[in-house]
Amino acid sequence: MRLPHPLLLLALVALWVLPGSSASAQTPRGSRASRHSRVDALFAPWSGKATPGCAVSVARNGVQDYVRGHGLANLEDGLPITPKSVFHMASVTKQFVAFSIGLLAREGKLSLDDDVHKHVPELPDFGKTVTVAHLMHHLSGLREQGQLLSLAGWRGDDMTVEADNLEVLTRQRGVNFEPGSEVLYTNAAYTLLAVIVRRVSGQSLRAFTDERFFKPLGMSDTQFQDGPHAVIPRRAIGYSPQEGGWRISMPHSDGSSSLLSTVGDMLKWQQNLLDGRVGGPELVSMMQTSGKLNDGTVTGYGGGLRLMEHRGLRTVGHDGMMGGFRTETVLFPEQRVAIAVLCNSGSIPSSELVWKVAEVYLGDLMRDTMPPAVALPEAELAALAGNYWSPLTDEVVRLEVKGGALREVGGAKDFVHIGEGAFRPGESPHVWRFVAPKPGAPRELRIRDAWPTTRDFIRIVAPLPTRADLMAFVGQYRNEEVDMTYAVRLVDGKLALSWPRRGEVLLEPVGGDRFVGSPGAVSFTRAATGGVDGVLVSSRRLRRFRAERMGQDARLARP
Repeated sequence: MRLPHPLLLLALVALWVLPGSSASAQTPRGSRASRHSRVDALFAPWSGKATPGCAVSVARNGVQDYVRGHGLANLEDGLPITPKSVFHMASVTKQFVAFSIGLLAREGKLSLDDDVHKHVPELPDFGKTVTVAHLMHHLSGLREQGQLLSLAGWRGDDMTVEADNLEVLTRQRGVNFEPGSEVLYTNAAYTLLAVIVRRVSGQSLRAFTDERFFKPLGMSDTQFQDGPHAVIPRRAIGYSPQEGGWRISMPHSDGSSSLLSTVGDMLKWQQNLLDGRVGGPELVSMMQTSGKLNDGTVTGYGGGLRLMEHRGLRTVGHDGMMGGFRTETVLFPEQRVAIAVLCNSGSIPSSELVWKVAEVYLGDLMRDTMPPAVALPEAELAALAGNYWSPLTDEVVRLEVKGGALREVGGAKDFVHIGEGAFRPGESPHVWRFVAPKPGAPRELRIRDAWPTTRDFIRIVAPLPTRADLMAFVGQYRNEEVDMTYAVRLVDGKLALSWPRRGEVLLEPVGGDRFVGSPGAVSFTRAATGGVDGVLVSSRRLRRFRAERMGQDARLARP
């Protein structure tokens, strides 16, 4: 039955104003001027005439509501950041590589179930099948390429190209875990996906993406770099803070991490994630469908996109961190609100800022989901401090009580007790849960972060090594996977690890044969005779990288 015209008008008005209605959910908070003023205030610390800053854009229903630059794109020439400033996108790039893979899969030129060796046959046999889908969803277990290159003697400011990353990956004899059994973010996976796009399409990543979706979407300021030396109009320079000012910090890479773009183009892309104008609804749905572990556990990572919930609202997006660039894009699909924050300083918390911008627009719809603090006496906190080791990953975490709060050694976030032995680092949703020790057993710690794989740690109770103990580790160690020899020596009573072009790293003892340093956890291994026969380096994305002891000391260690 059709409503009379006056009643229909009244119904529409009611729908618009009722709290919780669809129309209400899509209405920004306050006046446009008020919203802009609040966003401007968030970026005021980076809006001066002598600091890097950020470009920020917000769209609602595909229409720009806010787009503005704060701070300088180039400190040397005093050039301001504008909405047309071009930024290095870092890992925000991954969704565009995944979209390219999806287009090729839709056309039948590859399958997500393909063994990666079908397209990259030079990779070694890892003993288990690694598929294209494993790469896309970070389920491959591949070791992190940047850490491998560092252990091969590369410096952070060295120029690396796709061939360099591919070469070090083809030398690896194993993976961090059985593919599909865990989820662990790794740039190596997307390096291989970019190689697959190039080989299957017969085009460079730049040519393929320009033709297939950047130009059709009108993203005229977006491109993959074919090389690091191209002249890019309006390019923002990346910076990192140093004593007394700033230093230039530009990424030196090509391939899957070399996308350049603007905040305006990012809004066009986010709109495509809503309407599928290019690629169609099926491909857009694939991009926003989470990968799953072998046991069916949903990981929260789709096609180069993090699929999360923020204060009760579903979000789709990604962050990026490379050189002096910090980037973040987030889309609230149900509210049709898109936000992009692109910054050219490594010290600007872009992720924190993007959520604060979201609160300006959607705060009335957000729930307070952060567990409240529960008081805990400092004496009980002190009992939790110490060094913990993970049998799964070989990582070490160190905890201390500082300023009346538990925190990681050298960390900036106070841990907030939320009850029953559980803590959250600052305002993070991550949970660090301590398990009461069994009689005669060390205390246990279980860490659950943004990924669904929980890491179990146990407290290290072995005593710190004596000087005589330290002397047993001195020697040379060799790894063929990165073609590198490492030297361990005693310096002023401490162990130091060194290798060509990387200087010397002091190792801090944490108990027994375990140490920590800038490469991560460093553990020495022993043969059946008890002699030291090798060293392991482990971190979040690189497990048990092993170097064998060389020379006479190695022969003595063997039975």
